[in-house]
Amino acid sequence: MTVRDGMRYRDDVGGRTVRRVDRRPAAAPPQQVGAERLPASDDQLPAAIDLATSTRRTRLDLPDALPLETWCQIGSQILRLSDSSSWWIGDWLVFGQEKYRDRYKRAMAETRLDYQTLRNYAWVARCFAPSRRRPALTFQHHMEVAALPEEEQDHWLDFAQRMHWSRNELRKQLRASVENHHESEAESVRLQLQISPERMERWETAAAQHNCTLAEWMARVLDRAVTTPSDSVA
Repeated sequence: MTVRDGMRYRDDVGGRTVRRVDRRPAAAPPQQVGAERLPASDDQLPAAIDLATSTRRTRLDLPDALPLETWCQIGSQILRLSDSSSWWIGDWLVFGQEKYRDRYKRAMAETRLDYQTLRNYAWVARCFAPSRRRPALTFQHHMEVAALPEEEQDHWLDFAQRMHWSRNELRKQLRASVENHHESEAESVRLQLQISPERMERWETAAAQHNCTLAEWMARVLDRAVTTPSDSVA
């Protein structure tokens, strides 16, 4: 008869008791949640501490002997988790829009966020497919350019990533660009004329004789007119 005795077996063989050691490898100890260290790349979250045992709903417990380097890693991890959660909520809402009814009412009940905040998360998530999101930039970077055409979105995000702009710096550069554009528009004046086809043809012919466009020819004629005495013009 064989009887389990801890890691050994006791066999009764011919009236003798023989102890045999179980050579099977011991089962691996259960792994702590969050203890795995992930590569600290732009698209992965570093695991500086065991979040399962060091965090609570309303606090973060840190050991007294925590090294400075680890403390910095923890801060980076927390910020990345916070930023990632914005994308997660946005994708979650977009999924709900396609699959379920009354998605925002349910979302507000689950997250306790206001309607406009949830709409912003979903809007940015829709504007940027996962393949176009810049892991090196924050969700707020993407929100700053979400209202622009796709080509301009990529243009400004590329600049922000290459120049290491903060969200505030990106916003500053965008505002400066818009102001310069408005100033350029203010400096230019559009004229709308109603003329007969015959006159239009004569003007185009005159412009061609001077080897210039119609707009350039008209500008030259008007400039010459303002520098010519009134009597001569009349």
